[in-house]
Amino acid sequence: MYADYHVHTEFSDDSREPMEKQIERAIQLGLEEICFTDHVDYGIKKDWEEGNIEWRGGDGVNYDDSQKDPLANVDYPAYFEKLGRMKETYGDRIRIRQGLEFGVQTITIPRYEKLWEKYGRKLDFALLSMHQIQNKELWNQDFQQGRSQKEYNEAYYEEILRVIRKFKNYSVLAHLDLIVRYDREGVYPFSRVKDIVAQILQTAIADGKGIELNTSSWHYSLADTQPSKEILCLYRDLGGQILTIGSDAHTTRYLGDHIREAQQILKEIGFTRICTFDRMEPVFHSL
Repeated sequence: MYADYHVHTEFSDDSREPMEKQIERAIQLGLEEICFTDHVDYGIKKDWEEGNIEWRGGDGVNYDDSQKDPLANVDYPAYFEKLGRMKETYGDRIRIRQGLEFGVQTITIPRYEKLWEKYGRKLDFALLSMHQIQNKELWNQDFQQGRSQKEYNEAYYEEILRVIRKFKNYSVLAHLDLIVRYDREGVYPFSRVKDIVAQILQTAIADGKGIELNTSSWHYSLADTQPSKEILCLYRDLGGQILTIGSDAHTTRYLGDHIREAQQILKEIGFTRICTFDRMEPVFHSL
C-alpha cells in the first residue's frame, strides 16, 4: 500500500496548497490513497463561525497584507463539501479519505468533544497532535521559554498523557516526539523520558489507537525518524500494531516524501503491516 496519511491544504492556516493540486500530484506519484488532515488547534485559533479572525504572516514569515493567512481552524462545511467534489472528480484514480489533525490540549478537550459530536461521523481518520501547551506554541519557543530542557521535554510528554487519558476520539498519535523538531538544546536523552513515553504508548494501545511515522523528519534534517526508532521499537515491544505513514506535506513539494524509505525502516524494526483508515477503523496492509 502506497498511501500518504498526513496532508495539508488551503484549509490549514499554514498552507496555501489547493486540495486539487495535492491530489493531482499524488496521482502523478502513483499514490493509491491520500488522507487530508487539515489543522484544528483550539485555544490559539478560532472557528470561522466565531468571527473576528486574526490574520498573520504564515509561520512567522513577513508577507505583505495581501498575503496574510487567517489564524483560524478548518472551515468545516467548505472542507467537507470540497472533499466530496474531489472524490467525484478524482475518485476513479485515487482513494481520498477525510481526516483532521487535532492539536489537543487538556484545556481544550471540551471543544474537541463538541466538534466530534458535530462532524465525527464524516471522518475516516483523526490525528492527535501536541502543538501547544497552555496555549503556548512549540514552534516559536513560546512554551520552552523560561524552562530548562528537562522541564519542557517532560512537560510535553506529560501533557500528551493527560490528554489521551481523557480524550479518545482519534486514530493515531502524530509525530509523537515533535518537541525534538523545536528543541534548540539538541535531542533530549530518550532514557530520561522513556517511562512516560511507555505510559503514553500503553494507553494508546489499550484504547485501540496507533502512532504515525511522520516523514517530515527528512526535510527538517532531523538525525532520526519521527518518532525516533527507539520509540518505534518500544511501541513494537509493547505490542503496538497500528501504524500510519504521513509526509505532513503543506505543499506538493513534500507530498509522498520518503514514504517508501519509511516502510523499509518499519520492516527492519520488525513490523509487518501498516494501516489506512475507513470511517475511523484501521485497515491493515502487508509491508
